[in-house]
Amino acid sequence: MRIALFATCLADALFPPAAIATVELLERLGHEVAFPPGQTCCGQMHVNTGYLREATAVVRNHVEVFEAADCDAVVAPSGSCVGSVRHQHAMVARRAGDEELAARAEAIAARTYELSEFLVDVLGVEDVGAYYPHRVTYHPTCHSLRMLGVGDKPLRLLRHVRGLTLLELPEAESCCGFGGTFALKNSDTSTAMLTDKMTNILDTGAEVCSAGDSSCLMHIGGGLSRLRSGVRTVHLAEILAGRGGNGTGA
Repeated sequence: MRIALFATCLADALFPPAAIATVELLERLGHEVAFPPGQTCCGQMHVNTGYLREATAVVRNHVEVFEAADCDAVVAPSGSCVGSVRHQHAMVARRAGDEELAARAEAIAARTYELSEFLVDVLGVEDVGAYYPHRVTYHPTCHSLRMLGVGDKPLRLLRHVRGLTLLELPEAESCCGFGGTFALKNSDTSTAMLTDKMTNILDTGAEVCSAGDSSCLMHIGGGLSRLRSGVRTVHLAEILAGRGGNGTGA
């Protein structure tokens, strides 16, 4: 299968290991992965802050880039960005009065997947042959859980990772408090939510907190580092690719 990697802005600018691990994993499973170089932001931050007109050009670029990629599927290591592609792109185009762009956006969205759902639902794989000898707890991010409905797919993948001890996270479905600009506009509330999330993570005794979105991991990881807790945050893709599986860290 020919797959186009939708790396996302956060992976491109701040957390490239998540995108690199996604490519390594998919290639190890026998698939061809291409990186369309014209890709940019999904436009979610524009839409969520009310700049729908400005988001139209971003949506058009996304559609054109991934149409030209001539791929069977588009895969991203982010439930949040895939949620934007599926639930916002066509809406943005229709609000701009461009029905043709909306239809094209829907066609791209129909073959765009978050990594764990692509592995389980499309490839039918739960054991990806990974080894990661660490105690891990998993935070199900809001967009992957509520917008995409990935359910327990990430957990099913983690349960097959050799050497990994999966620890149940109390109140796992509670938001970490990031929410993009929410963390800036409502910093006190965001900090309180993060405190609850970190308390639950630390209560598990895990060495690593994993998730499918770098944005949430950035928020949680920042808090854990300020506590000097010793708990690391590692993207799901990195664990499934076996990065850091030798015990040296991801």
